[in-house]
Amino acid sequence: MSWKSRGEPSSRSVISKKWTLLLCLGCFCAGMLFTNRMWTVPENKGITRRTAMEEEQLKLVSEGCNPKALHQKEVKRENKDIFGEVSKTHNAIQTLDKTISNLEMELAAARATQESIRSGSPLSGDSKTTDSSGKRRYLMVVGINTAFSSRKRRDSVRATWMPQGEKRKRLEEEKGIIIRFVIGHSATSGGILDRAVESRGQKAWRSPEADCDFLSMSLEQDHVEGYLELSAKTKIYFATAVATWDADFYVKVDDDVHVNIATLGETLVRHRKKQRLYIGCMKSGPVLAQKGVRYHEPEYWKFGEPGNKYFRHATGQLYAISKDLATYISINQHVLHRYANEDVSLGAWFIGLDVQHIDDRRLCCGTPPDCEWKAQAGNICVASFDWSCSGICRSAERIKEVHRRCGEGENALWSASF
Repeated sequence: MSWKSRGEPSSRSVISKKWTLLLCLGCFCAGMLFTNRMWTVPENKGITRRTAMEEEQLKLVSEGCNPKALHQKEVKRENKDIFGEVSKTHNAIQTLDKTISNLEMELAAARATQESIRSGSPLSGDSKTTDSSGKRRYLMVVGINTAFSSRKRRDSVRATWMPQGEKRKRLEEEKGIIIRFVIGHSATSGGILDRAVESRGQKAWRSPEADCDFLSMSLEQDHVEGYLELSAKTKIYFATAVATWDADFYVKVDDDVHVNIATLGETLVRHRKKQRLYIGCMKSGPVLAQKGVRYHEPEYWKFGEPGNKYFRHATGQLYAISKDLATYISINQHVLHRYANEDVSLGAWFIGLDVQHIDDRRLCCGTPPDCEWKAQAGNICVASFDWSCSGICRSAERIKEVHRRCGEGENALWSASF
């Protein structure tokens, strides 16, 4: 009894130690678990921040605002800004180029005015036809391309559509129309052909044939007459004419073509307010590579494959250009390339420029009955010639007949208002 009573406390103490150990172990595990949970809290906060960003991105995506798309939009916007700046710079350069070009033309025109005043070209007191510099302003200058051997052609032109004497002076003063034969000098400078055209001034030339109806380039330009030199002659003509007379238009016509001056003036007046005009019968003929044929093009290879056609250009019998284009030729005459055919050369000089090509078929009518039928219908032709001859065939004999049947009548010129 007493032994049992002594042994019970011992048993209880042993059990208490086991439970104590288990309890300590459990507490340790619980502490470790609790400690791990406490240390993961900062990481959870960090994860919480990243999750918030992801949620924001998801929100943007759900609203159609993908961050990648937004980045691409920003890049595109930056590219647009860059392209916009480049475009603005390009436009500014173009504007500057145009300004420089206009200033060059104005400078050339001013020089031409000064030279014309020094050379004693006619001035008018009429304020309507006089610019601020006091120089007379004309409607058009008509240059008739001729050669030393074309005396009979010139006489036939004088006897038909080109006014003579006091009428020609009246034409200049009242209508503002200048008409001159255009000629250079012969291969033997100072020879009998050159003496046939006597100089009476720096620009205007007289001839025993008529009273001051020649414009010769031989004083200022070393131009030798010849068919293969027509491109050079055309270039020199425009440069000389724009330096001699201040006009709205400059016309070139061959001496075997019939012209109705009043109808030509009325045609040009309709385009008076436009700029950079190139008026004529536009064509695009074949590039002839074969040697020995008429209109052979030695530089045919520049126009592409054999059988190609030229670019659009006015046929050479008659065409007109505005003053700004004539001034452009004058300024750049030393760098303008000359092809074998004069009309092709002129068209080539305007390629790359902002030029208005005006195709008017009244500038290339046929001889009777074609021009006669059109005149009877009220559609008077500006110019008439035979395509087969590139002018009026046997013009010295036939131009009077063409004038009688297709001419506009003398009263048309003096009653016309330009």
